[in-house]
Parts: sequence; C-alpha cells; structure tokens
Amino acid sequence: MKIGFIGAGEMGRAIIKGLINAKHVASENILIHSAHKTSYEPFAQQYHLSACATNRDVVVNSDVVVLAVIPDYADAVLREVKAELAGKTLISIVGGMSIAHLEEVGGALPILRSLPNINVAGNVGMTALAANDALSGARLEQATALFEAIGDVSWQAEDKFAIFSAIAGSGPAYVDYFIDALSRAGVKYGLTKKDATKIAAMTVQGSSEMVLRATDETPMDFVDAVCSPGGSTVAGLLAMEEAGLTTAVVKGIDATVNKN
Repeated sequence: MKIGFIGAGEMGRAIIKGLINAKHVASENILIHSAHKTSYEPFAQQYHLSACATNRDVVVNSDVVVLAVIPDYADAVLREVKAELAGKTLISIVGGMSIAHLEEVGGALPILRSLPNINVAGNVGMTALAANDALSGARLEQATALFEAIGDVSWQAEDKFAIFSAIAGSGPAYVDYFIDALSRAGVKYGLTKKDATKIAAMTVQGSSEMVLRATDETPMDFVDAVCSPGGSTVAGLLAMEEAGLTTAVVKGIDATVNKN
C-alpha cells in the first residue's frame, strides 16, 4: 500500500512519524508534496519518504490519499486533483470540512474524515473518525488501520467533531500546561525542574492508565481513593476548587468549541 500526503504541516508530519514508528508502512511507500519545497523536501529526506514534484504525482502513485492542507487551500487542491482521485480512498484531516463538502468538491469518492491529535507522532494519539457510505469493506478496514496503528480511534457523528477537537485535539496543550504547573510547584519547594517535570508527567501518565484500565470505576472514584478524611489531598483539591479549577477547565473548552 502506498499512502500519499498532500501537505506537510505539523499534523501531517505527526501522522507520518507515527506510521513509521509503528512500521505500518515502509517509509518509501509514503509519498508527499507541499506547496513549499522547504516545507516537505528536508522532511522527506530525513525520513526517507518519496518526495513528489506535484500534488497530481502524489495522487496518481498512491492507493490512499491524505488531504493535510489548511482549510483555506483544501478546495483548490481538491479541484486540482479531482480527476486523479477517481478510484482512490481519500482521508481528510482538514479541520471543519464536512464529508458532504468533500464530496461536493472532490467527487463521489470513498472518504474518511479524521481528526487526530498531535500525540499520534508517538503512537499514543486519539483520532475521531467518520466515513461516507462509499467507504466500506476492505477499504474501510485499510483506512481505519492507519489510525489504529498510531493510537486509538473513536467513531463520532460529524456534529461531535467540534467537542472532540476541543478535548482531544487541544487537550494535549492543556494537559501539558497542567504538567508544567505541577512541575513549577515542585520547583517552588526545591525540586529541579527536570525532576519535577518527570514526576508530574509520570503521575499524569499513571493516572491516565488507571482510568483507561478501569471497568467500573470513574475518575472521581480514583480521586476518592487518594483522599483520606481531613488529609492533605482534600485540602489541596478544595484549594484548587476555590481557585476555580473545574470552572476554568469548562470555560476553556467552551472557548475552544466556540472558536472551531
């Protein structure tokens, strides 16, 4: 299988890195082109990808085409390669662009709309997926397997993509911000920034794993398990709530959704 990428932005690169890490696709079977040579040629050389001179070359020589351009350019690119897309599977990672719009501009194609987060680069990503009726059987399995190789997937109705984006797409920035806040508190009390960051990151990772492995427990059940009556953890949680932690998180998600 050959996979073509039109666009070489951060998310496209993250997907490629994850696929190579997972050994899901041989690097030479990943084709790439972008509007700017300085954007894709050094990256292609670094990861031993097949750099193409044009978008059409990418499509003609690929079985699956990943549209990884910014929304402002997507329509023009689809019109440019519309004839060559016939018989191909189209995967879109273009934010805010519906399957209906992709069909309108690109034609009657098997289409997978995807919304991955940046963690796919390390094969621990989370991706929302939605497909049109033309994508089924082996083609659907093939397209889905690409994202299963770089993390987990969640099939969602398209009207849920905005909230998915706010939680999973923007979430890594919010979680990393929280990790940094924990580590800065550690520095305040004498830890080195390196040690404090590792302690905070491993704690977040471990807590996440416990939630994911749980069968009946909720995150709040794990909170209660740590909180001894009258203890320091309860004091800390009450102080965070007094400072508006939950309200701040929800307001942050509100702002993110409203911006999408």
